[in-house]
Amino acid sequence: MPRYRYRAFTPEGKVIEESKEVPSEEVLLKELASLGYTVIDLRPEGGKVKEEKEEKKEGGGFKIPFFGGGVSDKDLALLCKQLSSLLGAGVGVVDALEVLADQTQNQKLKNALMEVARKVSEGSRFNRALRDYPNIFPEIMVNLVEVGEETGGLEQALDRASLYFERMAKIKGKIKSASFYPTFVVVVATIIVGGILYFLVPTFAQMYESMGGSLPWPTQVLINFSNFLRANIFKIILFLVGFVALFRYVYSRSYSFKRGVHLFLLKLPKFGQLFLKSSLAQFSRTMSALFSSGVAIERSIEIAGKVVGNLVIREHVLNLQREVTEGERLYKAMEKEGVFPVLIIAMIKVGEETGQLSQMLDTVANFYEEEVDRLVEGLISLIEPLLMVFIGGAVGLILIALYLPIFKMGELMMRH
Repeated sequence: MPRYRYRAFTPEGKVIEESKEVPSEEVLLKELASLGYTVIDLRPEGGKVKEEKEEKKEGGGFKIPFFGGGVSDKDLALLCKQLSSLLGAGVGVVDALEVLADQTQNQKLKNALMEVARKVSEGSRFNRALRDYPNIFPEIMVNLVEVGEETGGLEQALDRASLYFERMAKIKGKIKSASFYPTFVVVVATIIVGGILYFLVPTFAQMYESMGGSLPWPTQVLINFSNFLRANIFKIILFLVGFVALFRYVYSRSYSFKRGVHLFLLKLPKFGQLFLKSSLAQFSRTMSALFSSGVAIERSIEIAGKVVGNLVIREHVLNLQREVTEGERLYKAMEKEGVFPVLIIAMIKVGEETGQLSQMLDTVANFYEEEVDRLVEGLISLIEPLLMVFIGGAVGLILIALYLPIFKMGELMMRH
């Protein structure tokens, strides 16, 4: 019997993390729901290796490889678009999946599509076959496909999924561009400054030592730092590598540590607004895609909470699900959380009162996506000159410290 590890909110609002042996994931979800728990995270215990063993057992010896690239939102957007076009042209689901598996370059996606095609050909529902590969096909895609199968609008559901993944790829791309540029520049600047300190400064130090006399204190400090760097370079590199490895290990294993990092990111000047608004854009876009497709609002909120990357915002979203399930209006529940801006609350209120909630969610999503674009452009235009000043200032100070003794020598020669 498989063992699953889950993290959930108790009816009292506490977060618990436990593991349990049950026949299937569905059985565990029903059991937790009967206890009043709101599930935050659920996965087979043992990680990906165990999942692969289960796939092998169910799939007749076939398994998705552990190694290889992941499946991006762009991959899923293209997949849904192509699948929708093939179905619209009268191609069957199994044949369409096999055609797309043949032409995709992503090995993980190719293997998953072949397995899904096999399971559908053996009589499984399309959405049920997709649900067997949660690391490949997100829950929102599975739910949209399920609604499409039940309503006879699978082609339209896949079109909506394609648009959703395109929008999500755009949001994530903007966040990456905002963080990649300053990170890249700082890393390059660090390498340049480190190279000057490691290779150039010792040459000047030897020259000044042969000349004798005392050095200006900025030059002496620079030479001392260079000597320290050269003597401990391997220890410094080992420390940095160890620190990064330890950080990633704790970040991936400790929920409280990961949440603390996410809370810190939300409090960063300028960047905090970017992370908040991108999370709100992800929440609104997911809610709009699901609710407009006919998924119940409680289920839409639950899936939207899982899509939101920031754990602090995710907890607030899952609180919304619990309150809405208990009969509270969505906008009222959002007011209680205290994290959602007045604008989104007002628009959700209008949508609920006029029966146009899906349209309002789409409007909110568009608004916050535009806000993310504006914030990214503003941050890049602000960061670029600051980084140039930082790099220029660091290199300039090093050069001044190096040439100060030469300037003093020139002054002495002029006096004589």
